Amino acid sequence: MSEELQKIDEAVAQLTQDGAPFALSTVTIDGAEYRSFASAPDNMAAYFRFMLNHADKEFTVYRDNRMTFGESYAQSAALARSLIDDFGVQPGDRVAILSRNNPEWMMGFIAVLSIGAVAVPMNAWWTTEELDYGLKDCGAKLVIVDRQRMERLLPLQDELQLKLIAVDDCDGLAVDFSKFKDLVAAHAGAEMPEVEVTGDDHATIMYTSGSTGHPKGALSSHRGMLSALYSWMLLGLSAKQAGGDSEPAKFPASGLLTIPLFHCTGSHTAFLLSLIVGRKLVIMHKWDVQEALRMIEEERVTWFTGVPTMSAELQAAAAESDRDLSSLAEIYGGGAARPPAQVEKLATTFKHSSAGIGYGLTETNALGTINTGAVYRARPGSAGRPVPAVTDIAIFDENDQPVPAGERGEVCIHSPANCLGYWNKPEASAEAFRDGWFHTGDVGYIDEEGFLFIVDRMKEIIIRGGENISCIEVEAGIYQHPAVSEAAVYGVPDERLGEAVAASVVLREGQSLSAEELQSFLKEHIAGFKIPAHVRFHEEALPRIATGKIFKRQLKAELSEQLAAA
Repeated sequence: MSEELQKIDEAVAQLTQDGAPFALSTVTIDGAEYRSFASAPDNMAAYFRFMLNHADKEFTVYRDNRMTFGESYAQSAALARSLIDDFGVQPGDRVAILSRNNPEWMMGFIAVLSIGAVAVPMNAWWTTEELDYGLKDCGAKLVIVDRQRMERLLPLQDELQLKLIAVDDCDGLAVDFSKFKDLVAAHAGAEMPEVEVTGDDHATIMYTSGSTGHPKGALSSHRGMLSALYSWMLLGLSAKQAGGDSEPAKFPASGLLTIPLFHCTGSHTAFLLSLIVGRKLVIMHKWDVQEALRMIEEERVTWFTGVPTMSAELQAAAAESDRDLSSLAEIYGGGAARPPAQVEKLATTFKHSSAGIGYGLTETNALGTINTGAVYRARPGSAGRPVPAVTDIAIFDENDQPVPAGERGEVCIHSPANCLGYWNKPEASAEAFRDGWFHTGDVGYIDEEGFLFIVDRMKEIIIRGGENISCIEVEAGIYQHPAVSEAAVYGVPDERLGEAVAASVVLREGQSLSAEELQSFLKEHIAGFKIPAHVRFHEEALPRIATGKIFKRQLKAELSEQLAAA
C-alpha cells in the first residue's frame, strides 16, 4: 500500500475512534447490522440548520440572482410553513419536484424534508407519458414545477388532481397554480416548523432506470442520506490531515453545478454537501463549456463535478483558453467511466488541480468508492477504494459468496446509506437487497489493495452521458409503432457520451418507416435522451441465441464495426 493511502487510513482510524468527531456505533436496519456515525444528526431537518453557521456567506449564484445561506434557509422555512398551512402536507406525504436546476429547487427540497414529507425529485427530461407513470407510482398530489415542465403536466392535472407551485413565470397557462414567491412572501419570517422525524423515516424517492422497463423509485431514509454525507466529510478531512495541509485555502469554497439535481450526484455531492461546508454554488442554466470557463474565472470556482463528457470538454476548452482557471482545485466525475487517457490530460492541463472519479448508485445515495489525486493517475481505470468508514464492498458469485481478490463477480455494497428498497416494488426490492447487501448488477473485481474495477454490466441498461437507459423501456416505445414487427435496443460505443442508444428494427410485411420517422414518433413516448441515435433496419428476423432471446451482442458488434468504419 502506498504511503499516501496508509496515512489516510491512519487519519480515518483516529477520526472514528470513540469520542472523535466521526465515532462509530452499530445500528440495525431491516434485520441487518451496519456501522453508523454516532454524532450524525437525527434527521435532515437538523442537518439543514448547519446553513445558519454561515448565514451571511453567499450560497447560490443563478443568473442575476444571488442568495446567502441565511436567506435560503429563511425562504425554505417560509415555504415549509406554507406546505403545512396552505396545502395540508403531512409527514410521509410525497411532494414532487420537477424543474431545471435553480435555487427554488433546493429550497423546495429543504422545506419538504424538514417537515417530514417525502421529496420526489423527478427527471426534468421526462415526457408527459413518463410523468404520468411517475406521479401515479409515487402518489404525489403536489408538484413544485417550472414552466417548461408545467406545460407537460397540463394533460394530467385534472385526472391526477395535482396542486402546482410554480417556481418561475407560468402566467398565461390554462392551469391553476400557486406562485412560489407569493407563498414565501405570505409566510415571510416564519420559523422552520418543528416536526418529529426519525432517522428511519422516509426522506426521498429518486427514480432510476434499470433493466425492467419502467423506472423504479429508490426509497431512502434520513439516516441513509446522512450516512453518505458524513462519509464524504470524513474522507475529505482525513485526506487533508494525511496530506499535512494546514494552510488556509487560497479561495473560498465554490462549486459549479452542472448536473441535474434530480440525480444523487447533483443533489448530494454538490447541493447537500455544500450546506455543511459553506460552499457557494454557481448554477449553470444549461451546460456550455465556454460559459463554464467564464464562470470558473469570474466566480473563482474551486470544485467541479460532472459526467466524464463534461470534464473532457472542459479540459479541451481550457487547453485553448487564456482564462485564469487557477482557482479550480478539484475536478470530479461520476455517472460513467472516465477513459484512462482523459485522466492524464486533466492532470496535464490543470496542473494545480486534483482529478477524481466516484462510483455510487441511486440505490446507495451515491455512496460507494472514490479515486483521486496521484492515486487516480496511477490507477486511472479503477473506480477507487470504498469511501470510509461505514461502507463495505464485496464481489459475490452466483451463490452470494465472496470471491478472492482479482476474481470477477457481481459488485455488492453493504452500507447504512443503502436505500430501503423500491417504492411499490417488493419483488424487485427482495431481488436487489439481500441480507443487508445491495446487488448492483455491475460486474467487477477488487485487487489486492482494495481497489474496485468495473468491467461489465449484468443489467440490460445503457449509460449515455451518465444517464441510465433501460433497453426494455426503449423497446416498449418502439413496439408502439404499428409498422414495427421486431426490435432490439442496445448500446454502442460513443467517444463523447460513452455509449449511444442503438436499435435494430424489423418492419411488418408491406410497411415502410425511416429512422427519422421512428425517432419523431418516439418523442411522444420517451425522453429525448433515450431515443436511439442509430437505427438499423433488418430485412430478416433478428438473430437469436439457443434460448430464443435476440442475440444483442452480435447486433452490437456488427453496428459498432460499421460505425467505426464510417
